[in-house]
Amino acid sequence: MANSQFGQDFEPIPLPDYKTYPESEMLERAQAFYNEVRRRHTVRDFSDKSVPKEIIEQCILSAGAAPNGANHQPWHFCAIGDSHKKKRIRIEAEKEEQEFYDGRAGEEWLKALKPIGTDPNKPFLKTAPWLIAIFGQRRSIGADGEEYKNYYVPESVSIATGFLIMALHNAGLATLTHTPAPMGFLNEICERPANEKPYILLVAGYPSGDAVIPKHATEKKPLEEISSFF
Repeated sequence: MANSQFGQDFEPIPLPDYKTYPESEMLERAQAFYNEVRRRHTVRDFSDKSVPKEIIEQCILSAGAAPNGANHQPWHFCAIGDSHKKKRIRIEAEKEEQEFYDGRAGEEWLKALKPIGTDPNKPFLKTAPWLIAIFGQRRSIGADGEEYKNYYVPESVSIATGFLIMALHNAGLATLTHTPAPMGFLNEICERPANEKPYILLVAGYPSGDAVIPKHATEKKPLEEISSFF
């Protein structure tokens, strides 16, 4: 089975690094991970304290290890620490957000956002040390120079974003997923081609000393509401 984008044929290898655990330890690990996930909160109050580039790089490597369609890895992560670019992003994002809150969203959507306490002002886009613009690639160029189609791009990018959020949380950073719509301005600012679609703008850094979160965000559905077992 040809794999033109990597210039090689299918070559199976033994599963290299899977670990097995006693069932009791499996449950302990699952519970411990859940408790760690519960500590993750979306934050809108960020400190301007710097975060070393190496930490962001390592977290992006974790995102790049996510499962994806045909292993095409149809994503690109633009990590933005430059203050001028962050300022431009804030200006453009707030333009879109103002139109959103002025009526484009509709009453039902705005009503749903009230318990979250958001508004068109997004100072965190300039304050936080890092913004990570996450792009999905509809088509890519392989090592052989041939263009090929990517598959399951939204699904792949979404999974990778989840990996990235948890990697940043595990490193001790706070995050915020921001999705101004449309986000085409990110292509220009990040110098990305038109065949890439910006999906999410991820804000990353330390929470400010007076950071708060909406109580509403801590109210999670119980297991019986989010799952069925057959």
